[in-house]
Amino acid sequence: MTDKIVMSKRIKIKPAWSFYDEQGEYVDPRLFVLLSSVHHSGKLTVAATELGMSYRHVWNVLKKWTDFFGSDLVELKKGRGALLTPLGEKLLWAEQRAQARFEPQLISIASELNLEIQKHLMVKEPLLKIAASYGYAIALLPNFTNKFKLDLQYRSYEESFDALSKGECNIAAFHLPTDIVSQRLIDIYSKYFKANTYKVIRFVTRKQGLIVQKDNPKNISKIEDLKKSSVKFINRQKHSGTRLLIDELLARSSIESNDVIGFDRFEFTHSAIAAYVASGMADVGIGIETAARQFGLDFIPLTTEHYVLVCHQNTLKELSVKRLITEIKSDKFHEEVSKLAGYESTACGDIADLEDMLPWDL
Repeated sequence: MTDKIVMSKRIKIKPAWSFYDEQGEYVDPRLFVLLSSVHHSGKLTVAATELGMSYRHVWNVLKKWTDFFGSDLVELKKGRGALLTPLGEKLLWAEQRAQARFEPQLISIASELNLEIQKHLMVKEPLLKIAASYGYAIALLPNFTNKFKLDLQYRSYEESFDALSKGECNIAAFHLPTDIVSQRLIDIYSKYFKANTYKVIRFVTRKQGLIVQKDNPKNISKIEDLKKSSVKFINRQKHSGTRLLIDELLARSSIESNDVIGFDRFEFTHSAIAAYVASGMADVGIGIETAARQFGLDFIPLTTEHYVLVCHQNTLKELSVKRLITEIKSDKFHEEVSKLAGYESTACGDIADLEDMLPWDL
């Protein structure tokens, strides 16, 4: 008798917008496919192809959407193709901000659902639990789970530290500064990590910097430019690693928070910061280069960070961790990381002492 081979199934979750008015009229969410296509291609014919509709049908549907909102969303220009109107642009950027803002939470929920599916499918593979600060490289891991199951939960850096110290996860994934270190960060790390107890699985390095509008119309080049009265800033939320970096950069430049227009406005991910700047609601934010390039924005580097996987030294012996290391050392994983602007994976999978990775003594 042979064992039955069961293929594990992985599901993903994406938010979708639904528009209704007081009469119950409904707008097809494919609206955003059209708006995005027009924005990138400037052609209604390309949008028709992506929607799988005839040009005439797309035009009729677009007219219906225009009637619904009471204003044009797309404008046809003779000799210039199609352009989004200001309302069309606002709708597109709002959708992209929402996608970026909620992506970490949706991925965490999907991870939980996938584990439940695998339980019912009787998938007998070792389980690896990772609590991680959200990032583009760590988001690749669900596609590299050969012979192990992955429970990837996105949390703040301190929540990840806490989960690791309590044994609620096998690995905590977060970024370590290479040069710009705040005293608050030192205090937090010292609270959770004891010397000669934890090991680092090297993962990637990434660039953090100023995300500015295309062609940088406000001529922003350094952190001091955030004080300009003509510059609008979008901040990161408290308790994020990037917010600690922002606070430290401002302190080192002797900039008070009330000197920065927009300091009290914030977003929750690098992509959401980039979408906010791309929408024109801010001139600059601080985030990673990948997010800037994703939205066609310019990027001025400020510093480099290590994004690392940290575990108890005994955890390195576990089968799931060994299989993870094999995956992230593979040529295929390095190839995927190389597609992320500002990321490098040179030492990915190498083991190091945590103390050797920190720019201070615990």
